[in-house]
This record gives sequence, structure tokens and C-alpha cells, in this order.
Amino acid sequence: MFNTVTIVGVGLISGSFSLALKDHQLAGKVIGVSRTGASAERALELGIIDEVLPLDEAVRQSDLIYVAIPVDATLPVMKTIMDIITDRQIVADAGSTKQALCETLADHPKRNRFVATHPMWGTEYSGPEAAVHHAFRGRSCVICEKEKSAPDAVATMEKIYSLLGMSLVYMNAKSHDVHAAYVSHISHITSFALANTVLEKEREEDAIFELAGGGFESTVRLAKSSPSMWAPIFMQNRENVLDVLNEHISQLRKFKSCLEKENYTYLKELMENANKIKRILR
Repeated sequence: MFNTVTIVGVGLISGSFSLALKDHQLAGKVIGVSRTGASAERALELGIIDEVLPLDEAVRQSDLIYVAIPVDATLPVMKTIMDIITDRQIVADAGSTKQALCETLADHPKRNRFVATHPMWGTEYSGPEAAVHHAFRGRSCVICEKEKSAPDAVATMEKIYSLLGMSLVYMNAKSHDVHAAYVSHISHITSFALANTVLEKEREEDAIFELAGGGFESTVRLAKSSPSMWAPIFMQNRENVLDVLNEHISQLRKFKSCLEKENYTYLKELMENANKIKRILR
């Protein structure tokens, strides 16, 4: 489909995206752009990318530019990219927040060459080594502000994500950030907080290792995620995350009150109500 694709960032999402393009023979060559030489060299070694170039050189010779870096760095980098591209190129991002980016690019003369996307997949790992084949299969991808992107650019990204096995969801950037706060961002904050709680109260690290069961591991797994990636997400989506966090704290207080007052009837009701999530997540 493309002669040349540039991935800005050579980590988990961008690296997996590159591998997917290669697996489906959708890119003749993939150029990598990275802030760190070590990551770029590792991505080359792993076959994730075929060449390393500075941003401006890579953009000028690419059909598609795919940006997957921390969301705070995305804003200035995307401005640079949009100032370079022509009317035949496509730019897409994979960021976990959308409103700030879409507002930043709203009045750019090449705005229609940009497609705001968020493939809803990730792991707690980062860097080129975290990239995997078939990462996006069976997952959802959100496309925001479809009407503001050129039809050919949208159609191309829709085709790519569909070929990678993703289902497509459409919404505006503001709604995306609200929903992302509920289904993704709060999960990471909860995991970070739980990890800190256990590390604070359970000083015997060997005991944690020996006694940690599947429930603890699955709940705290996200605490291994990169702070350099997640801190900017929380800050960009601050208002929505605070809203969700307040509700989460309210729910925790209900459980705390039940235990303090030995109200086991209401405690059971709270858990039975939580079980309703089975209707959504099977």
C-alpha cells in the first residue's frame, strides 16, 4: 500500500504497528525516528524499522507518518510534521488523549491530512523489545473527528486498521477523552496506587514475591507501565481523570464504611452490583 512509512517513536505501539505493516506487506520500507540512538539501533536490530533518519528527512520521503510518542511530546512534534507535509501525505497518531492534539491542529492549513486515531491496545512494557506481532487483532480503534480529515486519508487508515483485525469506533475528541479516563486511565492510576500501598505497608519484598497471587498480579500489572508515558496522559486529561478518580474514591469509601460498621449486607450488595460488569466484559 505504501512505498515508505515513518514511525515517530520506536516503542510498544509504533513498533507493533510497524511489524503489522510488514506482516501484511503494507509498507515497502519503514523509517524510524527516535529521540534516543540506542532505541533506534535496537529497533533496527529487531527488524522493526529499516532505516533511521532525522524527523524532517523521514517525513519528506514518506507516504504515511505514524506518531506514537508521549502525548506531551506529540504536540510540538506534530506541528513540525504538519508544516512539512504535502497534500498527498497522511499523518496519524496513536495517542491516548485526543482533545489537546485536535485543538492544537484545528486551524492548521493541512489539518485534513491528519487522522486522529487511538488503537485501544497496550501492555505494561515499553521500548522496541515490547513490540509484538498481531498486537491489534481483535481490539478496537477509535477514530476522532473523522469529518475534519480528508476522505482518502480516513479511508486509508480505516483500511489499515481493519486489515490488522481491529473494529472501528467513531467519536469526537472530547468524548474520547472522557471514555478513555473511565476505561483506561483510572485503571493505571489504581494500579500505581495499589503498588505504592503494598510497597509502603509490606516491607518484606520477599513476602510479596512469595504470596502474590493471580488477582494481585493482574490488578497491579499496570504499575509497571512507563511514568514518562502515563504522567503526560494524566495531565492532559486532568479534568476527566479527576472526575473519575473522585467517583472511584467514593466507591472505595463505601467499602471502607461497610467494614468499619460491620455492614456485611451492604458489602455484599456492592459486590453483587459490581458483578453486573459480567454483562459487558465476558
